[in-house]
Amino acid sequence: MQLKKSNSLRQALAVATCGLFAAAPTIHAEGEIPVGKWEIDSSLLYYSEQDRVRAFEPVVRATKQITEDESISLKVVIDSLTGASPSGAVPLTTPQTFTSPSGNATYTTPANTTPLDPTFLDTRIALSLDWTRPFGTDRSIVYQAHVSGEHDYTSIGAGATIKQDFNKRNTTLTAGFAYNADTVQPEGGVPLGLTAQPTFPAVKTIAGGSDDKKVLDALFGVTQLISPSTIMQFNYTYGRDSGYLTDPYKLLSVVDLGGVPVQTIYEKRPDSRTRQALYWRGLTSFGKDVLNISYRYYWDDWDIKAHTFDVRYRFDFGSQYIEPHLRYSIQSQAADFYRPFLRQGESVPFASADYRLSEMTTNTIGIKYGVPLKTGEFAVRLEYLQQTGDDHPAGAPGQLATQDLFPDNKAILIQVNYSFFW
Repeated sequence: MQLKKSNSLRQALAVATCGLFAAAPTIHAEGEIPVGKWEIDSSLLYYSEQDRVRAFEPVVRATKQITEDESISLKVVIDSLTGASPSGAVPLTTPQTFTSPSGNATYTTPANTTPLDPTFLDTRIALSLDWTRPFGTDRSIVYQAHVSGEHDYTSIGAGATIKQDFNKRNTTLTAGFAYNADTVQPEGGVPLGLTAQPTFPAVKTIAGGSDDKKVLDALFGVTQLISPSTIMQFNYTYGRDSGYLTDPYKLLSVVDLGGVPVQTIYEKRPDSRTRQALYWRGLTSFGKDVLNISYRYYWDDWDIKAHTFDVRYRFDFGSQYIEPHLRYSIQSQAADFYRPFLRQGESVPFASADYRLSEMTTNTIGIKYGVPLKTGEFAVRLEYLQQTGDDHPAGAPGQLATQDLFPDNKAILIQVNYSFFW
């Protein structure tokens, strides 16, 4: 019974932590599916920010256990995004009019309101394949490939992850590598960074119709069984991005001494980025209940630093379970080129007002309810998220001193899962 519990913890940890390897598709836990059977895992996710973005995401993953040590997994994801997204421009005491990204229309933001681009609309389809097979003694390899596309972005990637067991399978070393080749094709072309957004119907200055981005990721980790009821994992990830890393739809306000925008320009980011992260996760069981704790420290050469703490506790009642969830994330240091606005006459090589690059805190509270079935599981998850930042940056001139430059972002997430064997 203890051995079975330890294997379950190991599988849960493997599934939970593989998400860190962002460039690679999810690796399915081994040994969960009967040989020769397919497991169909489906989910529907609805995410909604207050007055902003809404997302609807159906996911279907089919995994077949070919032999005890070999499996294949196919995954299809469809993302549908609608709503409005912060453009990066500052609010003003009077209405403001902006040109749409395509350059074919305009939209107006009310007075004393954060400018939101209401043309945010996209659908992404992603396909991925994982093939897990033995690779020597106590060793396995997962080959990974994926492709995704939307009207203005295409991504193609491949990777491999090797796992080597030691010490009677109580210790596992993991090494993984993945490579992505992405193409950006913004509406209206790729804007030339730090140039003015023209007034409709004028045409913006572009650097071309499309641009490329390359992403390389590597993961190194160790998993250790501490006792029959406790397992821990430690990962180090390294990533290198190069090419077009700017968001072509984000804007930046240039303001005068009174804090009034005199010009709206397109943002510009460096063309390379090195990312690193340390990650620890521990799972321990108390009878049927399971405590799941993790911590992640992230830093990059854009000077961003972030800490994330995550706690889940599953109360298992046999015929059903409840799992409360708490997550606290603080981006304690902003990108070195993050600027909520630029002053008139100021000259900089890079600048972005994207709030995702700023100092901010994200709190998440949620709960999951699940019912194990004879051939699978049904579960529902509900979460509430709130992001806060620096509402009134020091030194904001004139009318900006009274404006909320980082309004709280609140969101709810509802997810329904159903899995079964076939």
